[in-house]
Amino acid sequence: MSRAPATGARSRRAAGAFFLGPGLIFTIVFVVVPVLLVLSYTVFDRGRFGGIQYTFNLDNFSRAFEPTFRKVLVSSLGIAAAATVIALAIGYPVAYAIAKLPERWRSLVLVLVVIPFWTNFLIRTYAWMVLLNTQGVLNDVLVKLGLVDERLDLLYTKGAVIVGLVYVYLPLMILPIYASVARLDNELPEASADLGASKFTTFRRVTLPLSLPGVITGCIFVFVPSLGNFVVPELLGGGKTVMVGNLVRDQFLKARDWPFGATLALIMVVLLVALFVIQSLVSRRYAVDSRR
Repeated sequence: MSRAPATGARSRRAAGAFFLGPGLIFTIVFVVVPVLLVLSYTVFDRGRFGGIQYTFNLDNFSRAFEPTFRKVLVSSLGIAAAATVIALAIGYPVAYAIAKLPERWRSLVLVLVVIPFWTNFLIRTYAWMVLLNTQGVLNDVLVKLGLVDERLDLLYTKGAVIVGLVYVYLPLMILPIYASVARLDNELPEASADLGASKFTTFRRVTLPLSLPGVITGCIFVFVPSLGNFVVPELLGGGKTVMVGNLVRDQFLKARDWPFGATLALIMVVLLVALFVIQSLVSRRYAVDSRR
């Protein structure tokens, strides 16, 4: 009789290993190992002709916070934060509206939201160059409507970079918020209304707090890739707007200073981990509150 439970436990462990194994191997090979390599490079020097010189040195960390690089980091954080706030301001109403649609329309609208991902990233970015160009569509419309007398320099500005980042990552804001709002019990707003609360009060004190985990997840999904993006600043910023992603790319491909590039990349990884820890803590807190 005692052998049967033991055999069942071994079978469950074998089944778990079978299903978790491929994902675990993928994570180790393509996530853990690259992060460990980046971490190891940070404590060495740049070789005379590029690459790695295996001499222990911690100067890369102090270089990362020199005024020049600190300015780029602060500017990158500001641009990524602005893109995240704008994406949230646009994405939350859209996600809320989708969640309130009849069931038969939700799938169609969600497909429309993710359709931009079916198009090449560079093509979508070049499309914004056409729209924002001095001789582009947007300037043509503004001039014909008489809203401006002279064509505006919309391209190769920090604003163009923010617009491009919002456009690229907006679906990543909409989808997690939609998932949070769609899971809400429809009886909660009704109960709030029965207790005399207005629609705004119900949204502020019931809907928004319960959908906060989705909001935080969406903000992370927009903020982190915006911070590390180098294509949009390069194309829409014209090289005038330099972000951390541009620095990391340039250190590896142009300056061939792999240790310093790895240090900058490590800072971004640490920031990413910190954001996910915050998201996990907030989600756990609201999960506990929702059970009460």
